[in-house]
Amino acid sequence: MLTGLAESIWAASPSTTRGQPTHLSSDAKGERLAYASGKSIFLRSIDNPAIARQYTEHKAQTTVARFSPSGFYVASGDATGLVRVWDCVGEGITKGEYSIVNGRINDLAWDGDSQRIIAVGDGKQRYGHCITWDSGNTVGEIYGHTQQINSVSIRQQRPLRAAAAGDDKNLVFYHGAPFKFNTGIKDKHTNYIYGVGFSPDGSTLVSVGADRKIWLYDGKTGEPKGQIGEGEHKGSIFSVSWSKDSKKFVTASADRTVKIWDAEAGKICQSWTLGEEGSSNVRDQQVGVVWPSGRSDNLLISLSLSGNLNYLVEGTPEPRQVIQGHQKSITSLTASRAEGKDETLWTGSFDGRVCSWDVSTGSAEEADGDCHSAYVAGLAPTQEGTGRIYSVAWDDTLRSVDVGARTYSGIKSKLSGQPKSVAAGDSTVLVGTSEGVEIYKDGKKTGDFKPKSTVTAVAAHGNVAAVGCEDSSVQICEISNSSLSPKTDIKASRNPVSALAFSPNGSLLAIGDSRGRVLVYKVADGSLVTDRWTAHTARITSIAWNGSGTLLASGSLDTNIFVWSLANPGDWLQVSNAHKEGVNGVAWLAGGSRIASAGADAAVKVWKVEGLE
Repeated sequence: MLTGLAESIWAASPSTTRGQPTHLSSDAKGERLAYASGKSIFLRSIDNPAIARQYTEHKAQTTVARFSPSGFYVASGDATGLVRVWDCVGEGITKGEYSIVNGRINDLAWDGDSQRIIAVGDGKQRYGHCITWDSGNTVGEIYGHTQQINSVSIRQQRPLRAAAAGDDKNLVFYHGAPFKFNTGIKDKHTNYIYGVGFSPDGSTLVSVGADRKIWLYDGKTGEPKGQIGEGEHKGSIFSVSWSKDSKKFVTASADRTVKIWDAEAGKICQSWTLGEEGSSNVRDQQVGVVWPSGRSDNLLISLSLSGNLNYLVEGTPEPRQVIQGHQKSITSLTASRAEGKDETLWTGSFDGRVCSWDVSTGSAEEADGDCHSAYVAGLAPTQEGTGRIYSVAWDDTLRSVDVGARTYSGIKSKLSGQPKSVAAGDSTVLVGTSEGVEIYKDGKKTGDFKPKSTVTAVAAHGNVAAVGCEDSSVQICEISNSSLSPKTDIKASRNPVSALAFSPNGSLLAIGDSRGRVLVYKVADGSLVTDRWTAHTARITSIAWNGSGTLLASGSLDTNIFVWSLANPGDWLQVSNAHKEGVNGVAWLAGGSRIASAGADAAVKVWKVEGLE
């Protein structure tokens, strides 16, 4: 069977926005991390980041997620002002959905009893609200602000206190419950306030912001205690988080640094600078940080603007590890094996990022070097075993990645039009563009082929190529160094061709079209093998054969994955809603019993296939 439960979910990276904080949350035991990515919320194992869970019930861009102190629930917010509370231990069932503001939810906070939630953000009538998680009943009004609120925190002890701060440079202190306005502190920060946090023991409140200032307040009265660390951070401070003993806290800044502070002495205990030395790359700005409680290893996790999660251990100068991945929709997927290396998955995304994934561990590594700057339209491994992946993107270039070194090589060719697809034969690379098919060898263009209709997809096997077109035709061609020679024409369907794949021995060609049909033809004479596979309801984005050529996997914009049997065309396996908003790539893993998929949710998933022959 092909179950609806993925064997592995290799999570997307957190979504980030330049100039905005991104709030991270860890559970009370320090075992899992919660964050927003696209329209999903991911709960990710801290010790084994390849293990993740995905919540997909939000209909809009998600913005923040927070574990309840009890560890049983997560509250998450989105760009439309909705807060959802859901079970994070059982099956992920939604327990409540509440409309809080008329705009983006920027932050959430739970009280110590895991009963009340304050949600804040950007609204019209109000900028925040306090509710009970199970009924949505009002248990306090969040007043005192004139612009969007960026951060909120609730004191975990009684008497209950809360603090919220935002773009009006105003920190407002609330008494509860129910929460009511107590004090507004307007003269401490001179620019946007991005982060506030009560210490775990409730004695101290801290606020940080775009003015690079750190202010401390009495946790019970809200009385300002003083400012510390003036001039230490050279950029906006986006985030703050306390150690479990309440003696120290950590800050993350646009100056690419993460700093630990002694709260009582007001001094820096340790500082890390992320990214390459001397670099000023904005991707290395630190926009979020969390100090997971319940751990004994003094681990902190910071978030770079690039989406990288940096594991920092107090007392060590370098990150223990850096977790990479995609922040935007994955648009291409392929698998490769380099000599002496384990099987590797390669993915390209909407923003031009290309990552390699170690199949055995699920860890990702972004390809180094001169990378693409726009939508990656195709990835193709060479067939002659040179350990190279060719990629094309909407920056209208063809580039090459060295599989072993995981870095872009010097090959970079300008294309004549926007690429639709790429394929690699024995020694030739074919790029389907809006202008036709361009033929390359060793990165140099050697010829062109112009079919009668606009090219939509290309595939290659040895010295044979298939060219799919807008008019639903497919031409089987012989590849020479500088040209394609048409041999057989196939009129596949009434719909534009959207995906092509040769079987492993090259005798069959699978064709996917824009209406969701999958057809198989013999390459030798163009005769039809089967046209019965019509269960998809939207454009086929990717098709892939297993190693023996007996099974075919297809992915579609309808969010589903199907596995079809050539021996028994009436039998199939299905995963519904495999990727939120569409599957963009499928690939068989070595051994033929597992499929990898990728999609618009920026995640990679691995599925076990059983029950088809």
